[in-house]
Amino acid sequence: MADRASDNDILVSEVGPRDGLQSIAAVMPTAAKKAWIAAEAAAGVREIEVGSFVPAKLLPQLADTAEIVAYAKTIPGLAVAVLVPNARGAAAAIEAGADKITLPLSVSETHSLANLRRTHDQVIAEAQAIGTMIAALPPEQRPHFEGSLSTVFGCTLEGPIPDAQIARLAAALMDAGCDEVGLSDTTGYADPSAVRHMIRLVRGVVGDAALTGIHLHNTRGLGLANALAALDCGLTTLDASLGGIGGCPFAPGASGNIVTEDLVFMLEAMGLRTGIDIDALLAVREIVTAALPDEQMFGFLPDAKLPLGFTPAAMRRAA
Repeated sequence: MADRASDNDILVSEVGPRDGLQSIAAVMPTAAKKAWIAAEAAAGVREIEVGSFVPAKLLPQLADTAEIVAYAKTIPGLAVAVLVPNARGAAAAIEAGADKITLPLSVSETHSLANLRRTHDQVIAEAQAIGTMIAALPPEQRPHFEGSLSTVFGCTLEGPIPDAQIARLAAALMDAGCDEVGLSDTTGYADPSAVRHMIRLVRGVVGDAALTGIHLHNTRGLGLANALAALDCGLTTLDASLGGIGGCPFAPGASGNIVTEDLVFMLEAMGLRTGIDIDALLAVREIVTAALPDEQMFGFLPDAKLPLGFTPAAMRRAA
């Protein structure tokens, strides 16, 4: 597995090639995906969720995930992440050589049935099977295993989810063999206060070391505010999507990931090192827009550009 530690302060995990592409009708050509991933890695992005091992009939946009993983694994220093819906998908991810596997567990059982067609108990059973599968591998071949608590800030189908249910499911994921749990604002319901509360709640169950990342949407314009709240609580991994594309096709009205470009700018402006070259990151948009000419791209920084005299965090510290 690629080393996720570095001298940088914050890990920005790009999820556009998975979360972004699964949410749009167009199918991006495999060559364009490879160019996107290579360009982002060259810009300094150290972790990219490159696809999902789901049946092609369900998400034809991601049918080439195995090929994309194999390609991404040739890029030095890049942690190659994938999402899997079950143990079968995890087996395919392991065979392909993924560095990180994420299994989503929606804390809303209604959403879980719509998204994975599985109850909570069935998803936990899949997590146990994956944990057993990974434990049987030599240590150097084991991918990092994350259980993602989806709809954790509320569900468009069920509404608010009780804290006790969230805590129980977080503990169950760790007991099943996950290395960590993540928080996912699948529906865009989060606000900064809710982010702080949820981090305290889940860390109280799994411990600080087992909750380091969060996946946020900007559905109601609070994405960066929520990211700042997560930082204030000590989280160090933030998911984002280039151009803000993506959402959840199984949660009505849940659109818009936070924009990678805007997030990186905010972090660097705050003096937090991401290791990402912002100008190079902005140039990656040209690859995506050329391959998806009818897809709307979001972000304030691409229009406003960097402030005059802007200095990245690493250069400021060096000075």
